[in-house]
Amino acid sequence: MSINDLTIGQAKELAALFGNQQSSNDGIQFGIGKNVIIRTYSAGVWCGTLSQKSGNEVILTNARRLWRWWAAESISLSGVANFGIIEDKSQIAPKVDGVWLEAIEIIPTTDKAEKSIMGAKDAKAQ
Repeated sequence: MSINDLTIGQAKELAALFGNQQSSNDGIQFGIGKNVIIRTYSAGVWCGTLSQKSGNEVILTNARRLWRWWAAESISLSGVANFGIIEDKSQIAPKVDGVWLEAIEIIPTTDKAEKSIMGAKDAKAQ
């Protein structure tokens, strides 16, 4: 059999044998390299740079947990992503270099929102 006679399926099988096939379950690649807000199943809400995504697993770098947040305008995380936070009503945890999360929502932030969240003072224990 000549390589020119291979079907697409056979070519894909060969590619997989040599490790050149991308996983088909990686899901949609949305927001990679951008500042985003992540809502998680059990770890709350985070803001940071989306560096990796596979299915619903994400890696955020330069990340902060929004322990308590109040949107500067509107009433939801969409408002936070667009307009930022009211700092004196919000509690934002100190930055960590990176965190692995299980995301249920990914919302890109505006520059205004990113500055508001990332520039907020670190929350202190009460």
